[in-house]
Amino acid sequence: MAEWFANARFGLFVHWDHASRQGLELSWPLVGGLFALPKCQSVSVAEYHASAGVAGRALTDRLLRLADDDSAAYAVFAAALKMPKDSDAEQVARRSALRIAARTAAEVPLACVEACHEVVLAAESLAGRSNLNASSDLAVACLLASAAAQGAAANVLVNLPAVGDDAFAAAMGARVTSLLAEIESISSATRAIVASGVLRPAPAGAG
Repeated sequence: MAEWFANARFGLFVHWDHASRQGLELSWPLVGGLFALPKCQSVSVAEYHASAGVAGRALTDRLLRLADDDSAAYAVFAAALKMPKDSDAEQVARRSALRIAARTAAEVPLACVEACHEVVLAAESLAGRSNLNASSDLAVACLLASAAAQGAAANVLVNLPAVGDDAFAAAMGARVTSLLAEIESISSATRAIVASGVLRPAPAGAG
């Protein structure tokens, strides 16, 4: 199915931004400057960015929770490593506990990589559309998010062999690779916008 979709030359573009969080449907006209969708609406730049602060604080809280979750996941895995393994029954119980713990220890840092992806997306949406005197903060946010994503990705990958599920490991590995590539691309583009010092217009339909 995936191969057919690609060969058929169909594509899907999903735009998710501050307006999306507010349930707004902006105009993304391709020709003629006309609203392209039936429920398109014009909003001011201030309204477009109204949820940025709330979203940023929510993302901060999410990352802090993930840090605690990651620490807890490692503690469970470390405890499984210390389980007795003298008898056959103990070895079976230990292997099972390790696989379960390793899965969680891979899933939590993956969630961190996904959160880092949201950080760079947020930074990109603000680059060239916010106070230029503070624009370097956006570049720093991208650099820190990229570094955090790389570290979290390493924790995903190191735990996959212990899960004992090749299909799961392959899917997780592919997801991590894809996210890291996207994060680097968005981060690089955002830092280029910041370095240019050029203001960008608000997205179509805002203003």
